[in-house]
Amino acid sequence: MHPPSLTGALVLVAVLAAAGAFGWWRRRHDGRLRAVRERTPAAPGRTGSLPAGDPPHRATLATLGVRPGVVTLVQFSAPVCAPCRATRRVLDEVTGRIGGVALLEVGVDEHLDAARDLDVWRTPTVLVVDAAGHVVRRASGVPDRAELLAALAPLTAGVAR
Repeated sequence: MHPPSLTGALVLVAVLAAAGAFGWWRRRHDGRLRAVRERTPAAPGRTGSLPAGDPPHRATLATLGVRPGVVTLVQFSAPVCAPCRATRRVLDEVTGRIGGVALLEVGVDEHLDAARDLDVWRTPTVLVVDAAGHVVRRASGVPDRAELLAALAPLTAGVAR
């Protein structure tokens, strides 16, 4: 039997350190709302951009049920996703506390093209859509309740409860 090599021990330490760093990063960023800078989607066979004032992904969001003039939370979820249920509870509570906010739960398996178009790569993903139809914030994972309330406050400032 050969004694363990120093190279093998160093590889093991490096792998454990990388896994720990990734876990720390993921835990720190999971569920955080981040601002979205929308880009114009590149439609196949089409050059140029959308007309001025027309939000990117308007058609995709409309097919999911987002209505113009309404601030909307769109949750992409899957039937086998346990964090999706926790996300739904957070979103139900938030929409119950703030008037004028609609909530849509979208099954990613039924709307795969929409998920791709909106860059949804994991569930749960929550999109915050302003009344003009722009995706202004997004979170992957269970969003923080206080952070979500703070993000919605300026979008619903003029809405009566």
